[in-house]
Amino acid sequence: MTASPEKIRYRAEPSGALLIRPLDAMTLIYHRASGITHMVTEPVPEILEAMAGDALDAAELATRLSETFDLGGADDAAAIIADRLAELAELGLVSAVRG
Repeated sequence: MTASPEKIRYRAEPSGALLIRPLDAMTLIYHRASGITHMVTEPVPEILEAMAGDALDAAELATRLSETFDLGGADDAAAIIADRLAELAELGLVSAVRG
């Protein structure tokens, strides 16, 4: 019997840590801790909003996002969201929580 792979959950930075401002098709996210302003497009703002302070894995986030958006195939959506979450973790906008 093999162990199931470890799920990685992600938690968005607290709302006070990010200053988020829409600008036409772009969204500016100022990360107070690093002093860096990120220019992002969808689905980044939607992902951060859907996380709402909860620690979620990609499948849970895909389920939450599918309540508002048409994500197409759930398996494909979870894989794409997992990639976006890893990128956001590299930027410091979300933190990986293992377990």
